Amino acid sequence: MNNSLYQAHLLDHYKNPRHKGVLSHADFSSGQYNPSCADSVSFQGVIDKGILTAVAFQGSGCVISQAAASILAEYALNKSVTDVIALDKNQFMTMLGIELGPNRIKCALLPLFALQDGLKK
Repeated sequence: MNNSLYQAHLLDHYKNPRHKGVLSHADFSSGQYNPSCADSVSFQGVIDKGILTAVAFQGSGCVISQAAASILAEYALNKSVTDVIALDKNQFMTMLGIELGPNRIKCALLPLFALQDGLKK
């Protein structure tokens, strides 16, 4: 995919977020906040036999952080906790498919850190 297709993909997730909301019964809840840009993302999830069977996020901030949360939630649903925790920042950035500078990478990685933190607890 070229860069404009990835940008369209990010905008679609920002405008039409997948799994945004609150779960009525969650096994975990965790969040991250980036004080340098005021982005915030929190995740909730349900785990059954080591599989993330339900996931939801809430957040506010830039297109990148919120679209990344939606993309991550879509990816993580029905994956093993082990697989989601093993997802590293390079793999996630590849999944997002857009080149970002050092400050914007923090926006993109905020959801990954929030979800993995919750899963590790």
